[in-house]
Amino acid sequence: MDDVEEIKKLKARYFRALDTKDWDLYESIFAPDVVVDLTRAGGARFEGRDAFMGFARGMTIVQSIHQGHMPEIELTGANSASGVWALEDYNIWEDGSQNHGWGHYLETYAKLDERWHIQTMQLSYLRVERSMGTAPIIAGADGTAHLRGVRPAG
Repeated sequence: MDDVEEIKKLKARYFRALDTKDWDLYESIFAPDVVVDLTRAGGARFEGRDAFMGFARGMTIVQSIHQGHMPEIELTGANSASGVWALEDYNIWEDGSQNHGWGHYLETYAKLDERWHIQTMQLSYLRVERSMGTAPIIAGADGTAHLRGVRPAG
């Protein structure tokens, strides 16, 4: 399969792993020395996979829904690439707050041991709507177990 398609599959796994809280799969998506910059989205900057995964595993999200669209992927070398993804996300937090956002991921990728990984990731929002109130019915952990792992479709 060509490298651009492999990077698209990598990002699809990123969204699925995040939304199902499959933290082992999520961790495998990032290079060991990844840099994740969430400062444009009101968050922090993390250097290294362990630092970022400590943050990710500690998020107090009850449910998240992430969709990535319109990838602009450019191969910059035999083992490197860059990409921009349009993003829409919806999150429900443990305190009952909710946010719905639209923005972009700006990323670089590295091929390590014949597999693509996210090397750098920046998140920026164009718009975020916040609301309070009764949370909608959600699938929960039991309702997403069938989506976990590398090959959930068989």
